[in-house]
Parts: sequence; structure tokens; C-alpha cells
Amino acid sequence: MTSKEKIRFAVIGCGHIGKRHAEMIVRNEESELVALIDTKERSDLGIDQYDVPFFKSLEDFLQTNIEVDVINIASPNGFHAEQSLKCLAAKKHIVVEKPMGLRKQDAESVIFKALHVHRHVFAVMQNRYSPPSVWIKELIESNKLGKIFMVQMNCYWNRDDRYYKPESWHGKIDLDGGTLFTQFSHFIDIMYWLFGDIENIQAKFDDFNHKDLTDFEDSGFVNFDFVNGGMGSINYSTAVWNKNMESSMTVVAENGSIKIGGQYMNEVEYCHVKDYEMPKLSPTNPGNDYGAYKGSAANHHYIIENVVDVLKGRAPITTNALEGLKVVDIVERIYQEKKK
Repeated sequence: MTSKEKIRFAVIGCGHIGKRHAEMIVRNEESELVALIDTKERSDLGIDQYDVPFFKSLEDFLQTNIEVDVINIASPNGFHAEQSLKCLAAKKHIVVEKPMGLRKQDAESVIFKALHVHRHVFAVMQNRYSPPSVWIKELIESNKLGKIFMVQMNCYWNRDDRYYKPESWHGKIDLDGGTLFTQFSHFIDIMYWLFGDIENIQAKFDDFNHKDLTDFEDSGFVNFDFVNGGMGSINYSTAVWNKNMESSMTVVAENGSIKIGGQYMNEVEYCHVKDYEMPKLSPTNPGNDYGAYKGSAANHHYIIENVVDVLKGRAPITTNALEGLKVVDIVERIYQEKKK
């Protein structure tokens, strides 16, 4: 591939996030949107601004002679692994929204197939690009904090009947997977990215006000140890009344303490570290509940930029498939505590 050739993308799933992928592809000067795919009628999707062929199924698209390099998978969670395997079988690179699958076994199958056909799997974990995430990663890797003693992650959002609509895939166990998969896996990814794997998991779950809306819990307490040392917890709920409250992470360490908060861990709320002065960070977009592309969704352009850079040989993948698999593995192990 020459430096002047555009990377050709198709997007499957034209909902909220799929539209975001399409928009970022069109905005990137080195990429081109060649097709959109969704089971709904084109007229019902709000995608008239994209003058590209539209298909009702992935199979219909793959049977055409439209040349494509990358297929972005932004369909319901339960389809991610199955559609990833079909795209890889067709020798296409894939960008797959979180989670890669709803089981570790499914994510492993995707990685295995990608290795066999020599294609890339880009796992979408866009929260890594936010200025607070970049800052805390550099701070931890520099060892300025010293030993990590305790990490507490709090994720308190509102998801009510405005989100869990009867016609939606959200809330259905086979397509959604659960609160940790759909709402909070990005923050579990940040935790894994910073502190590594976990063990000795203990968890408690409840369903306070979603019994008529979802097939699974809306709240949980999870405690564990980090394999690399220190202990941690995740406290989460979608039972918060009316609007999102926060997603925050507090770190207590040998040489100081820090806290990042806001709705998407997009603000540094506390930093007191030995012999360290907090740098000025770039501004971040504030979070919102259901509407425009803010918070984590504002970072999707970095994903497309990275895909282009990798395929043109200019950069490595920022979130590789093994890291995407680890998030699925961690969530699956947490949910296994329900069965004990």
C-alpha cells in the first residue's frame, strides 16, 4: 500500500456509535467510507449524508466486488465475535467495538483466525486517549508513585427506560452481556492497562430498579487483588436516578495519591505526589448521558487515525487484540462469581 492510497472502510451497525465511526472515517483525509451495513431500513437510520452503498447484511456486502480494507464492527455486543470471524475469513482487517465478544473463548477464536489470515484486529478502547488517561499512564510507568497499595473504581451512571427500550438490544443478555460489558468495560480496560491482571475476585450483585428493563444486574461490589501487588475494587451501578453521577478512580500508593473523575474519568480531581508537580493537561470534552458525542465517544477519531497509521506502516496498534481479550476475560471472571 502506497502512502497516497486511501484506506477503505465499511461500517456494520449504524446506531449511535456506528454513525460515529462513519463520521470519523469521512473526516480523515487518508480514509474512505465505501459501504454501510445494518439490518434496519436505510431511511430509518439517519445516514442520508453518506453517499455510499447500503446493505442489509454483512453477507450481502461481502458478496459484492466493492474493495474494502477494514470493516468496523459496531453492531450489538452479541454479534461482535461472529461478525469478526466472517470479516477475517474474507481477509479483511477489523475494528471491533467493545467488547470483542461475550466470552473469552469467542475472543480467542477471533485472535486465532486473525493470526491465520494475517490480518489486524483493532480493539476499540478509546478512553485510553483522554488526557487524564495518558497522564496517569505516564505517571505510573515512571514509578513516581512507587508501590501501588489500593485502587478504587466507582462507576455510577443512570440507565433507565430512556435507554433500555423494548425494541433495543440493550438489556438482553444474549446481545448485551451485562452492565460491566456494555457500560463499564472501558474503565476496566483502563484499570488493566494501568495495573495489570487481577485475582482473588469476590463479588456481590443486585438488581434494584431494572427488573422490568434488563435480564441482568444493575449494581455490584467487586473486590480483588492485583497480580502485580496491591488490592482493588469496582463499585458500579446504573440505578442512579435521572442522570449520570460519575466514573472515578482513586489510587493510593507509596509516594502519593491521585483521583481522576467526571462522568468518563475525564478530569483530574486530586493529585498529591512526593516531589511532583502536576502538569497542565489539554482540556477534555465533558461527558453526557445519552446525547451528543462527548466524553469517551469524542475520542473515536484517534482509533481511525491509528488504523490508518498501522496499515501504512507508521505506528503500532494502540489497543491490540490480546488487550481486548483480557477485558472480556476479567469481566467474565467477575460474572462467574454470580454462580458461586
